[in-house]
Amino acid sequence: MSRILVQQLAVTYPIFNRARSSLDTQTAALDPGEDFGGIQRLVRDKHGYIKGVRALEDVSFEVNEGERIGLVGANGSGKTTLLQVLAGIYPPDNGCVLVDGRTTSLVNINLGMRSEATGNQNITLRGLASGRTRAEIEERRSEIAAFAGLGEFIDLPVETYSAGMRMRLNFAIATAFEPDILILDEWLSAGDAKFRKLASERMATFVGQAGILVLASHSQSLLLSNCTRGLWLHDGRIRMDAPMNEVLSAYEESGHKLSLTRQ
Repeated sequence: MSRILVQQLAVTYPIFNRARSSLDTQTAALDPGEDFGGIQRLVRDKHGYIKGVRALEDVSFEVNEGERIGLVGANGSGKTTLLQVLAGIYPPDNGCVLVDGRTTSLVNINLGMRSEATGNQNITLRGLASGRTRAEIEERRSEIAAFAGLGEFIDLPVETYSAGMRMRLNFAIATAFEPDILILDEWLSAGDAKFRKLASERMATFVGQAGILVLASHSQSLLLSNCTRGLWLHDGRIRMDAPMNEVLSAYEESGHKLSLTRQ
């Protein structure tokens, strides 16, 4: 049974250069304890120098098998940071994050991809990294290549691909092996309308097979068509946790705008 449990999560991005920088100059007038939206976003040392930026504070929620979660929030609200913590890329400063199940994340276009390797070689490498046997990889290879729609490019180095081609290959590999938990950051925006439709159908099939989806997006239609529950992040905290349509309504009523199309 796949499951995500997050309790009182806090994450701070450290700033290792302690010398006064343009950031220090721009914020010199701020009181060291001044906050933004209820949390101290700038963390200072005893001398007043900025030593970190607080990205998440006191974030708690639980996701159970079969749920499809949509993350909404303005740029800088903490959506991508939360995805990266769930994917195991960033460790929490405080709190607890428990992830039960095999996780596949598509948060960074290059994460897990070898640019000098071909598309076919990356299928092998990503499959092995996810714990699949060579037999399982070979069983899915043709299907992955066909879904990505790269044609003869599948045997060329990934460094020759466009951003959209990399996204399609990464998505095809990630969803071919049916992980328990899929973490996406605007990834269904890749490709043309035909590919986005195929990707949406594939993701729906994946979730229907008892997986968990966590998707961050600014697209209203994408969130409504793929997510049943929404988490609204605001200045590093969860402002609302409710059915997706209710979260989107409240988000827009507060003055925020979402794209009406699949980006």
